[in-house]
Amino acid sequence: MISKIGWENFEGALPAFLTITSMTFTFSISKGIGFGFISYCIIKLAVGKWREVHPLMWVISLVFVIYSYLSQICCKSKKIIFIFPNAHL
Repeated sequence: MISKIGWENFEGALPAFLTITSMTFTFSISKGIGFGFISYCIIKLAVGKWREVHPLMWVISLVFVIYSYLSQICCKSKKIIFIFPNAHL
């Protein structure tokens, strides 16, 4: 899979690579895709092409950031469980 990434477009290739590797290291497809969305937006922001990113992509990335933050809180203290009683973060 990694050999088929088009490395000539580094702005698109790096998030694809990070998505594949994060899926492997986290054993979670959803976390890997979320990391790919976030990294894509950050890379486009860093190179000054943030206007090329669709607004929905920014929203989805923000949702993944919030999800990651809440899952960290949930692991450290069980207080968030009572806000989302059936959520498996």
